[in-house]
Amino acid sequence: MASQRDKKLVVIQLSGGNDCLDTVVPYSNGLYYDFRSTVHIAPDAVLPINDQFGFHPSMGAIKNLWDEGRVAIINGIGYPNPNRSHFRSLDIWHTAEPAKIGTEGWLGRVIRELDPKGENVLTGINFGRGLPRALGLRGVPVASVGNLDTYGLFPDLQDEALKQSALATFTKMYGGAAGRDVVFDYLGQTGADVLKGADILRQAPAQYASTVSYPDNPVAHNLKAIAQVLLADIGTRIYYTTHASFDTHSGELPTHAQLWEHVDSSVGSFMDDLKLHNRLDDTVIYIFSEFGRRVKDNGSGSDHGSGGVAFVIGDSVKGGMYGEYPSLEEKDQLEGDLHFNNDFRCTYATLLEQWMGLESAPIVNGHFEQFDFLKPAAA
Repeated sequence: MASQRDKKLVVIQLSGGNDCLDTVVPYSNGLYYDFRSTVHIAPDAVLPINDQFGFHPSMGAIKNLWDEGRVAIINGIGYPNPNRSHFRSLDIWHTAEPAKIGTEGWLGRVIRELDPKGENVLTGINFGRGLPRALGLRGVPVASVGNLDTYGLFPDLQDEALKQSALATFTKMYGGAAGRDVVFDYLGQTGADVLKGADILRQAPAQYASTVSYPDNPVAHNLKAIAQVLLADIGTRIYYTTHASFDTHSGELPTHAQLWEHVDSSVGSFMDDLKLHNRLDDTVIYIFSEFGRRVKDNGSGSDHGSGGVAFVIGDSVKGGMYGEYPSLEEKDQLEGDLHFNNDFRCTYATLLEQWMGLESAPIVNGHFEQFDFLKPAAA
């Protein structure tokens, strides 16, 4: 099991392509308002970062964390030859392979490094339906929890004897008989991992006690579940969840405001929970999206672009702006998009080496310059 001092990484994926221009707003730049005649944030509405940039008005909790020096803003994050397909771009971020189709999730590799013998089936957990490719790696167990209170096999069976009978049947079908093919072997191992993980995870909600109130939205539910598991000290190091949909082609202003209100208030509650339990120093949050949006709006929303923004949040973070905010000058744009100026694998490498204590090159497929957004480890 992990100790309280083991470093935890919480990843929040903003699916759909978050509009970075309306997230970290260049409110003193006239070009922003020239290109964004409709889909913009007024100067008097932003939450000022400095005299040039400000947060979206729905990001009050993150603004407070920024004021406390606990937020790193990674401007201009992306990768060479950006792809505007949701599926391909996410695949690139998930596998750290911009030039070819990757088969291994970068966090799957992290989990394998943290637990090479697969002794803890809960080293990495996705909170939500399905399994993001970032966590996928053959032979590496990862739990995917839709609802922490009912996680496991056959949770709808209320009769305990019936449930045990069903589990016994499942075990016989998929469990370890000689001569099974690889599919049955895989299903058998997956089933065994779910059984083992469910038994351990049932402890988390029962052990959790907090005076912190979380808002009622999907990402808040998942972050509360993450807090419950993290505080149970069952050895989980990687936590992943997704919030959607930031694909704001139309009706962006109210939609984007609500999406960020959900993320922001949930992150605020999660940080308050960690503070209440004295766990702020061993947890870092990483928030990213697969790409940004076009520089010019389309009258109601904004279309797929590049040159995004990411956030790293925590007590161990050196707050500040990292990477260069991309130029809005037309001559500097990439076919109407913001130009990236730092590879997302620089951020990955920083988190891996300076936070998780892992060699980054085998995980992110190369050597990349690192940022200094993390405080030195205490002696």
